[in-house]
This record gives sequence, C-alpha cells and structure tokens, in this order.
Amino acid sequence: MPVKGRILSGMRPTGRLHIGHLSVLQNWAALQNEYECFYAIVDWHALTTSFDETSQIKENIREMLLDWLSVGLDPAKSVLFIQSQVKEHAELHLLLSMITPVSWLERCPTYKDQVQQFGLEGKDISTYGFLGYPLLQAADILVYKADTVPVGEDQLPHLELCREVARRFNYLYQVKLLPEPQARLARVPLLPGIDGRKMSKSYGNDIMIAATPEEIRIKVRAMITDPARIHKTDPGHPEVCVAHKYYHVYAAEGLEEVETACRQAAIGCVPCKERLAAVLEKTLAPYRERREELVASPGVLEDILAQGAERARQVAGRTMTEVREAMGI
Repeated sequence: MPVKGRILSGMRPTGRLHIGHLSVLQNWAALQNEYECFYAIVDWHALTTSFDETSQIKENIREMLLDWLSVGLDPAKSVLFIQSQVKEHAELHLLLSMITPVSWLERCPTYKDQVQQFGLEGKDISTYGFLGYPLLQAADILVYKADTVPVGEDQLPHLELCREVARRFNYLYQVKLLPEPQARLARVPLLPGIDGRKMSKSYGNDIMIAATPEEIRIKVRAMITDPARIHKTDPGHPEVCVAHKYYHVYAAEGLEEVETACRQAAIGCVPCKERLAAVLEKTLAPYRERREELVASPGVLEDILAQGAERARQVAGRTMTEVREAMGI
C-alpha cells in the first residue's frame, strides 16, 4: 500500500503501560502500514508536571519502549526515538515561541483546569514550561512536517493550536513551509480502572500490558461488580458492572451470553470474573512473551533508540534549515 502521508505521535514516559493504552498502541501499529510514522517518547513533556521527580525517567523510557515493541511497533517500519535526543524540537519550539501570542496558550482548555487540579494537590505547575507545552507539541509535529496526527477528541484543541501556529508562521514569512496537520480520530474505548474510576497507576486500579497470569487474576477478582447483587441467586445488572465493560472490549463475541446469564442469575460474579481473567490472559500473553524476548536481548533497545534518533534528526534538521532561511537567521 502506498504511503499516504507522515504521522507524528508520542507518549510521556510514565513506566509500564496498562491496558487502557493497548488500543492506542494497536492503532499506532496498524498505521505503520499506511503512513510514514514517527513515534516519540516525549521526555521533555514529562518534565512539565514532574520537573521535581526525574529519578525514574530513564527507567520509564525503557519500560515504555518495551511495551511499544511488544505490542507491534516495528523500528523497521517506524522511527522510534526519544524527544530530547533530537535537539531540533527545542530549537523550533523556541523560534515558534517568538511568534505565538500568550493568549493562544492560556485559552487551551486543559491549562487552567490542570493548574487548579495540581494546586489542590499542593503542587505549583504555573510555570512557563507547562503553559508552553502545547507549543512544544506543535514543534514536535511541525519539525517533521507531519500532515496527520492520531488523536482522541480531547486533544483536538491542541492540534488546532498547531495549525494556527503553522498558518501564522507561513503568513509572517511569506512561505508555504509548515503544513497544517489534520486529525485522525482514533476510536479508543475508555476502559475504567478495576474500581470504576479512571484507570491510573497512581490509583493502583490498572492492569499492566505486561501483567503475569497471577497479577491479572488478582486484579480481575478485585473488580467492582453490581453492588445490588448480594446473593448469587439475585438477578444482575451488567450495565453497572466494571467487568462487563471489559467483556465489551475483549470478549464481544460472548457478551450477549454473559449478559443473559447475569440477568438470569445463571452465573455468579466469581466465575464470571474467572472467565474474564482467562480472556485477558489470552489477549496479553503474546505481548508479555515478546517483552521477555526483548529483555533477554542486551543492547537491542539502545540500538533501536540510537538509530531512531539519527533518522529523526535527518528529517528535523532539513526542516530547521528551511525554517532558519525563512526567518532570515
């Protein structure tokens, strides 16, 4: 299939990924066959909120890359690299900051909400780095002249800012240099954590992509089910059950059978969860096995990242030559 265009996307290194990330990675892997893909581990973005907690970043990068590779990201098809190893990201961010009104950054929907949220937690993130992180995102995209960005709906305002910045640059310097990237909306199922809240490692309510069979069973057994179903003989209400939402994503072909059995009290919550744990183990086993193979191969991760950074620098460097020429510097 011919290449349709170029994609840039990235993730902040937070360590091992949970199954809430799985559909995103599967989408990225599928896009490798349609687009020229650049996938960045955006460690500078991690500093915007964790500037005082940096001791785990290097290990988190390693863990994230292992998950990426285990799910199917292929360094032969995509450029996999660490953001901070390609200094052109920082240079373009600096140059774009010269032309971007502060009001454009302040109006980003997440800015004031997150400043307030972190403030309630006793942490001040009212820094330039946090204010400017959507502009750094724009630089990440534009330095590769990416024309497509896979995003969820919550990221659309940031992508619109990127387009506005590209238009402003092209207008100011009378060039057609920076493209206005378009969104490729990904249909990502929103999986709750095992307690019904947003899935998060900090809540301890997640299931890791690399989870062992025993870890999966423990997590699934702890899932919140129908609180009104006190006895096995009580009819269930699967629509309020966390386990039901996982069935919907990972065992859709058997969903109707499980729903009917639950409503008729033909299956209890314990065996229902046991069945779900078996489904999740079958789903995650190939990824865990691939991860173990990678861990047993010394130097392979370092080589992938070094080669990825070199390929990324070549593309980003050409863009920056054109940007400097356009700006007369």
